[in-house]
Amino acid sequence: MGTLASELGPHAGGVAGQPRIYVDANVPAGLVAYMRTKLRWDALFVIEHDDLRRAHDGEHFRLARQLCRTLITLDRDYLDDRKFPLDESGGVLVLTAPTEGGLIGLLKRFDAEIFRAVGSSVSAEPGVNPSAASPLPLKGRKLHVHVDWPGGDTIRQ
Repeated sequence: MGTLASELGPHAGGVAGQPRIYVDANVPAGLVAYMRTKLRWDALFVIEHDDLRRAHDGEHFRLARQLCRTLITLDRDYLDDRKFPLDESGGVLVLTAPTEGGLIGLLKRFDAEIFRAVGSSVSAEPGVNPSAASPLPLKGRKLHVHVDWPGGDTIRQ
């Protein structure tokens, strides 16, 4: 078994140009499957990696930025700017909904209003690869998406 980068590298081509995310251990596996199959996100799920599954939140926060991935979690602790400073963030998405179906609905909205909106605005420029132009659309920001979320204009910076 190689490094995390060497293990994931061969799979990157299949999801090139897609949102790159780092999924925390508290996210249900069914939600991760939805991200991968329906939304076509490049999702690193920490539960699938023995060396990451029991890491502390601070390590997940640091690794997500280091690996150029948006951190997705259900853990509201990541909203604490003292423990997880905005200027050190690769981008954090905290989801809150009472059911897995509700979480899927939030992911669909987030995909359309944040990930795809960034890609479409950038792709309007000829010769620009959207994923290269904005690998971390929430870099330095956090977003708490919940059932009452009004839309993309509520990102904390």
